[in-house]
Amino acid sequence: MCEQMGQEPKEDEIPPDFEDFPSIAIDAMNTFSMLGDKVVADIGYLGKDFTNLPYYMDIYGVKDKELFLEILTYLESRAINHSQEQLKREREKLKRKH
Repeated sequence: MCEQMGQEPKEDEIPPDFEDFPSIAIDAMNTFSMLGDKVVADIGYLGKDFTNLPYYMDIYGVKDKELFLEILTYLESRAINHSQEQLKREREKLKRKH
């Protein structure tokens, strides 16, 4: 995009690459994407199903379980908030039609 505008990219504005994160964060993001989702039609996304979490933690050899879980719950809370906002927009859109 900077090329199209004839500008040089600013180093502090470039988003990090996946590999820029510490390995525990990468493992947590991979685990998050592999965990199942809990979804209810009228309510929406309820969060992740952590039933298989111990297996993934074993596979990745997680040593700092507290940090790993903190990253997972952060990702989950963002996903839940995103789902709620999306449902809210859809409901408002339906209200305007009626």
